[in-house]
Amino acid sequence: MCHKVKSKSAGTTFFIASLLLVLFACRSSLKGDNANQVTQDLSFIPTPEDNPLNDKKIALGRKLFFDTRLSKDGSISCVSCHDPKKAFCDNLTTSRGINGQQTERNSPSILNAAFLPTVMFDAHLKTLELQVIVPIQEPTEMGHNMKELIPILRQLPEYQMAAKEIYNRDFDAYVLTRSISAFERSLLSINSRYDQYIRGRKSALTKTEKRGMELFMNVLHCTTCHAPPNFTNYQAENNGLYMEYGVDKGRFRIHLDSNDIGKFKVPSLRNITLTFPYMHDGSLKSLDDVINHYTSGGKPNKNKHPKIQPFTLSKEDKKSLISFLGTLTDTSYLKQFR
Repeated sequence: MCHKVKSKSAGTTFFIASLLLVLFACRSSLKGDNANQVTQDLSFIPTPEDNPLNDKKIALGRKLFFDTRLSKDGSISCVSCHDPKKAFCDNLTTSRGINGQQTERNSPSILNAAFLPTVMFDAHLKTLELQVIVPIQEPTEMGHNMKELIPILRQLPEYQMAAKEIYNRDFDAYVLTRSISAFERSLLSINSRYDQYIRGRKSALTKTEKRGMELFMNVLHCTTCHAPPNFTNYQAENNGLYMEYGVDKGRFRIHLDSNDIGKFKVPSLRNITLTFPYMHDGSLKSLDDVINHYTSGGKPNKNKHPKIQPFTLSKEDKKSLISFLGTLTDTSYLKQFR
């Protein structure tokens, strides 16, 4: 069973969500550690028609992902901002690029990126293949130029030989982007205790965690923006983080539409306990801070999502909610990096 991502309409969101539900349901018989076997099955991962997955392509992408030669001064690689030990983010407020420069935004996890209909905080790029180029050429990140980088990498026998074997062509931008994106699509985290509970192991969650899940799903309606199974609606939203947005106005910079000011793509909550600090600018340091932000109703802003309104949580409610969020953690992917 191989699923292709073709639609570029607004319906893509619902297609991906439905697809994930089917994929998870099809594997409902998996229990405990056996569920990790799903990460070895490449056929169920959505892939574009021009970049089908295979082990050799993923292996080449992995080498490139860890290679500091992709940065202008050789000081950082993709893994510098997307560290496997940190759920593929870096736990910094905003990431650091070459020459110690600060980037504009917090580094998001790329786990389960295969299921994203769009990438980047502005939710504007349609494929991972397109995304790969952005950090490489961004001056404050890796600061390289593809026209300069490709000849350097082509001279390396391991890359040139792999390009010939896998793609039957010289190492070029096509090989670079297809290989790294293939590796990124192989990074799955879908065996959390929450997943095991949904698959039928009811002992996977405690009473407190189940109470938190009820609050999350049915009382507070957090699923409006953080819908399972990937706990995001894949859309760019304004969550009232600021009354006025300064230099970084979010998706506004893509189309210069004032209705997009302060809108950033809703992140997945999977592995949320590991991907601190939070928000596009890393301004909220803990889950306590995040929940306090939402209970306050956020700052007044004309673009703020209408569902974000003040509400009250008891200490027990907050404890239960945070406990549930902890059940979305799954670090089984780390086995391949040991």
